Amino acid sequence: MSDLRKIIIDGQEMEVDGAMTLIQACETAGIEIPRFCYHERLSIAGNCRMCLVEVVGGPPKPAASCAMQVRDLRPGPEGQPPVVKTNSPMVKKAREGVMEFLLINHPLDCPICDQGGECDLQDQAMAYGVDFSRFREPKRAVDDLDLGPLVETHMTRCISCTRCVRFTSEVAGITQMGQTGRGEDAEITSYLGETLDSNLQGNIIDLCPVGALVSKPYAFTARPWELTKTESIDVMDALGSSIRVDTKGREVMRFLPRNHDGVNEEWISDKTRFVWDGLRRQRLDRPYVRENGKLRPASWPEALKKAAEALQGAEKVAGLVGDLAPVEAAFALKQLIEGQGGVVECRTDGAKLPSGNRSAYVGTACIEDIDDAKAIMIIGSNPRNEAPVLNARIRKAWTRGASVGVIGEKVDLTYDYDHLGDGPAVISGLLGRDHSGVQDKPSIVIVGQGALVREDGAAVLAAAMALAESTKSKLLVLHTAAALVGAMDAGATNPDGMNAVQGADVIYNLGADEIDIAEGAFVIYQGSHGDRGAHRADVILPAAAYTEEQGLFVNTEGRPQLALRAGFAPGEAKENWAILRALSAELGAVQPWNSLAQLRQALVAEVPHLAGIDTVPENDWQPLEAGQMSEAPFVNVIGDFYLTNPIARASALMAELSANAKARNETKIAAE
Repeated sequence: MSDLRKIIIDGQEMEVDGAMTLIQACETAGIEIPRFCYHERLSIAGNCRMCLVEVVGGPPKPAASCAMQVRDLRPGPEGQPPVVKTNSPMVKKAREGVMEFLLINHPLDCPICDQGGECDLQDQAMAYGVDFSRFREPKRAVDDLDLGPLVETHMTRCISCTRCVRFTSEVAGITQMGQTGRGEDAEITSYLGETLDSNLQGNIIDLCPVGALVSKPYAFTARPWELTKTESIDVMDALGSSIRVDTKGREVMRFLPRNHDGVNEEWISDKTRFVWDGLRRQRLDRPYVRENGKLRPASWPEALKKAAEALQGAEKVAGLVGDLAPVEAAFALKQLIEGQGGVVECRTDGAKLPSGNRSAYVGTACIEDIDDAKAIMIIGSNPRNEAPVLNARIRKAWTRGASVGVIGEKVDLTYDYDHLGDGPAVISGLLGRDHSGVQDKPSIVIVGQGALVREDGAAVLAAAMALAESTKSKLLVLHTAAALVGAMDAGATNPDGMNAVQGADVIYNLGADEIDIAEGAFVIYQGSHGDRGAHRADVILPAAAYTEEQGLFVNTEGRPQLALRAGFAPGEAKENWAILRALSAELGAVQPWNSLAQLRQALVAEVPHLAGIDTVPENDWQPLEAGQMSEAPFVNVIGDFYLTNPIARASALMAELSANAKARNETKIAAE
């Protein structure tokens, strides 16, 4: 039930929800209120006092608009709506005073500060401050913290807005930051000087309104006005977070999150944010051909000719779609390989996902449904490693009273949960129970790849779907590979799965670096990095990475998203679809498109829902037949969060983070 109240803001009468704070009501009216500590996704602290407004007829002093609700305002003497002023002389004087206090101890670092040019304090001092200072006392200084290899600290600049403390404790779910001391001695610090143990910690860089917390890898490499900004999609996990790619010349300098309420809100994981140094290292920038057991550089015509000869002379051809391939490339590969009488497969990890049944390989839930869920069941997954931003969403639901159950490995998920058991027998037990108490509540069943890559994966998925049906829950299949849903939509599967690849003479490997290909087959590898797939290859065709070509990706909830090109591929590397088109001409089976737009038209004609960019199609519920499940416990598929794909493995920073995480997890032995 909404509690609508009338309110007059700067002479403008409007009706707003009584539960709204004044700062939100002003935003609804299109009036900007300056703020440092207030953030709509964090709890209210009310400690920077920059958002002061005047409440007419209220106390004779300005009120903090972030901490006062509309329903707290009293009406006028004859019942008129309450009046709020945001630009009166009282407010102007109060803001100038607050700004003057904030700048007492703030150092004049602007010329050398990494935040310069995108600093809230700089912008608001210009807009709301005064052009002189009355303070002549020396400024205080504070020692910097060591928070690890990601976040660089300059704590003398800190204005104690506590956004970082609230984010780490409320969203990331770690309790390592806090404020100690009072008055002049107040400072933000970490518990016992520890480095931060979270894979979401990079978000405090965006939250910090001053230059106290900045990105360590990006520090002193570029200024914001030198960068070209491209809105794109992340492929480090299957969530498909909205990101902005900032490039300087041909180099990617950093990744920043974009707000998308339906997917990642405005958070991204540390792998998403800091993997950019992996885009520069170990790149394949020219074709290679294996001769006498060794790879040697070759020209494009030679490499394509060698690949075409191998494909034409083969009895059995197979195509593999890797974890980072856009839908267009998977579709073009399917056309090419099936045209040669071969088979394609995108479920390279062996996941038992039924092709053609979208309710089984995607589910029926949106990521946003987690927010309102009252019961969440996680089967065979560790969302903290597989999709950290989704895990933060589950934590948000938990803080609002949702109960969480886990079937699988016992791991730290940053929230409390009931560990119901570690194997499929638990699901069978739950199916026999009465679920009338849960059926009225919004609930969700999340099935991870740990439950699906087993021999009995199809039976486990069928049982999970039966559980979702009996509890009237929605189902979400949590994928780990960004390309998998899109490739399955495009039909890059075959009835025998990975078994069909056994005994193939020629394997066309489109960026599948997470599997070992047995000796004997001739391997054509098309990808961006010199990783496992390239080491095994007989012909290497260098391709663009996800920031270097336009591509469609479908995320774990089945939402088609568009990744845009932010830069160009190095050396002679080409776009994925263009390589396949050129090879088809060499084979004499020319594909019927000459541009990405024509390829997309053919793709959408076959898979119409891919045209609905950023909309989640509804999937018809098609339950699977129950099967025999083994007793073996579920094992989570991601052991090392930081090294899950070739781009991450090429990154020096990810290697350091992985080593730090390993050292942190080793049990400490007390000195004898």
